[in-house]
Amino acid sequence: MTDTSTKKPSSGAAKLTVGTLIVMNIVAVVSLRGLPAEAEYGLSAIFYYLFAAVFFLIPVSLVAAELATGWSEKGGVFRWVGEAFGPRLAFLAMAMLWIEVTVWFPTGLTFGAVSLAFIDPHQTFDEALAANKFFVLGIVLFIYWLATFIAFKGVGAFARVSKWGGIIGTIVPAIILIVLGFSYLFSGQTPQIDLAWDQVLPDFSNFDNIVLAASIFLFYAGMEMNAIHVKDIDNPTKNYPKAIILAAAGTVAIFVLGTLAIAFIIPQSDISLTQSLLVAYDDMFKWAHIPWMGPIVAVMLAIGVLASVVTWVAGPSSGLLEVAKAGYLPHWFQHTNKNGMATHILLVQAVLVSLLAVLFVVLPSVQAAYQILSQLTVILYLIMYMLMFSAAIYLRFSQPQRARPYRIPGGNAGMIILGGMGLLGSLTAFLFSFIPPAQIAVGSPEVYVGALIGLTVLFVLLPFVVYQIRKPGWRDPDSDFALFTWENKGKAS
Repeated sequence: MTDTSTKKPSSGAAKLTVGTLIVMNIVAVVSLRGLPAEAEYGLSAIFYYLFAAVFFLIPVSLVAAELATGWSEKGGVFRWVGEAFGPRLAFLAMAMLWIEVTVWFPTGLTFGAVSLAFIDPHQTFDEALAANKFFVLGIVLFIYWLATFIAFKGVGAFARVSKWGGIIGTIVPAIILIVLGFSYLFSGQTPQIDLAWDQVLPDFSNFDNIVLAASIFLFYAGMEMNAIHVKDIDNPTKNYPKAIILAAAGTVAIFVLGTLAIAFIIPQSDISLTQSLLVAYDDMFKWAHIPWMGPIVAVMLAIGVLASVVTWVAGPSSGLLEVAKAGYLPHWFQHTNKNGMATHILLVQAVLVSLLAVLFVVLPSVQAAYQILSQLTVILYLIMYMLMFSAAIYLRFSQPQRARPYRIPGGNAGMIILGGMGLLGSLTAFLFSFIPPAQIAVGSPEVYVGALIGLTVLFVLLPFVVYQIRKPGWRDPDSDFALFTWENKGKAS
């Protein structure tokens, strides 16, 4: 492959439409695989989803819209945190985003493997295959490497896969799930949950419920991820916030209604984090006398996983490439192909994902590995979110004159309230993430917590070490990464 690391991507790069960006955001955020975890709460899942939407999704969506349109230069979260707190913490934020998504890939892809296992109409065989660690590992590796090669093709290619794969594999299956689930209820069938209004408010005396429910905050994570593409859409000042807000509304609707649809069908005692969604589809199709739809939806869900992975492969890696070219990573990581994609960063990520995926073979059960990696993802991502919310609040006061085409309503008080809600929600979820959930077998609680703490410390220290050893010669002379505002002021003085 020809080294084009010092060349700029073609100026003829495809533009993203508002509709494409809405779908990309929904696909980046919505994963139907997480619905069974919240279906355990029955009707109280509504409270958790709405609570997390108010204290996390809305703050993330609006804060990201202000930051992305106010500081639309390249860099994404690196730019935003760097404007507030300097490049050291900015590099930490960018590293957390890239590392957490690398850790997340095996868990997200596990759902794709389970989906493919349910193509066969014999459910007993399906469940056995879905629990087979070697089958899961093979599918995880196949889908991830396929997604990586699609990302090599550039913005136009992965945007098309993300859009149409998201429609086919996430949005359409979500509609099917919701329509059939509520049809089951309205036809007079007995739901597996109590539908009394007093069930909407959860039992706050049960601490175990609160611990597992804290992870719902990260169901909404990712709305800021596509901010890296703010310059890839026409009229970003108007269209980017519009896409964010519409995607947020669609996300809440899919999560709430989809979770209830599963809860209507699957008894709480039978819920499995990796298989219950497919079992719910199977049961719904048998009830509706269309069992032949099971394999079709299984393939669609696998396509949705591919679309989600392509979106997440391309976004953070593109952001890390800009940071690398600005002088924060060696030249080897700055290598790009003719489509302007960060091939070496993508390959390093693919190797790391492959190694992590082996955990599904080594650990006692697929579900135990799934939970450990999922919680580590939550912890690392929340570190980035705490930095992002803190930066947004700080910048309102440190750069009050900065042109912000989109501003959170309510002036500085509005930013303090919304940003503060997001920061407090992120901190709370961060602390709860280290507590083993009683509903899931994780082996020794001490080993579980120790592993999470150790890995968190390791991944937080790593970017500080890289930042400390960086060299001036790492900066790409052709990099168009703009100086931070405070750097320009320093030169002017």
